[in-house]
Amino acid sequence: MNPGWYIAPGVTHPLEGRAPMKIGIIGAGNIGGNLTRRLTALGHDVYVANSRGPQTLTALAEETGATPVSVEEAPRGAEVVVVTIPLKAIPDLPSGLLDQAADGVTVIDTGNYYPQRDGRIAAILDEGLTESRWTAQHLGHTVVKAFNGTYAQDILDRPRPAGAPDRIALPVAADDATAKQVVRALIDELGFDTVDAGGLDDSWRQQPATPVYGLQEGVDAVTKALAAASRERTPDFTA
Repeated sequence: MNPGWYIAPGVTHPLEGRAPMKIGIIGAGNIGGNLTRRLTALGHDVYVANSRGPQTLTALAEETGATPVSVEEAPRGAEVVVVTIPLKAIPDLPSGLLDQAADGVTVIDTGNYYPQRDGRIAAILDEGLTESRWTAQHLGHTVVKAFNGTYAQDILDRPRPAGAPDRIALPVAADDATAKQVVRALIDELGFDTVDAGGLDDSWRQQPATPVYGLQEGVDAVTKALAAASRERTPDFTA
């Protein structure tokens, strides 16, 4: 399949004169797989890994032109690393995972805490850490929370050109202003608007069961949904 198929009409053409980035993606599920499809289509140099090994990613590599690698190899030299695995698997990632990434690497965390899947995490439930703050502590590197409430199929089907009335907006939370801007620019390139959702300690506003989670609306609606969020977890998201 030609990766260019994933560039919707009118959406930003690959790179628009900007240099491609080396991007490592750890996790090849629905979100990781579709980000691989779109980012390769946009001309980026994508290295994708999963827990089962690069030999299981042959079909995705042939479809997209991405390079299948081991988890340890995915961040090497990468300017952006996307971590898109179940939260319970974060502590099992190799120690020093990001040591060989590019200087100033931007790390995107797409994860969510689902107690029924991930088990009881006291730091989140009892100590009040946000999911992405917990992830950042385990990685030893700050992260940008994005894509966690995005439907995977929308990554393929819903990109729109800037200014389109039906362009979806995604919330983005981070402590590092530079990393946040890198991610917001990348999301714009993918065909979506963004809303600044604050720092990692504010990222509870986009966790599961909040108004913005799964919201397929524009900037104004996303901004209002973030403001309307309650920090109290619903029973489905406690353990």
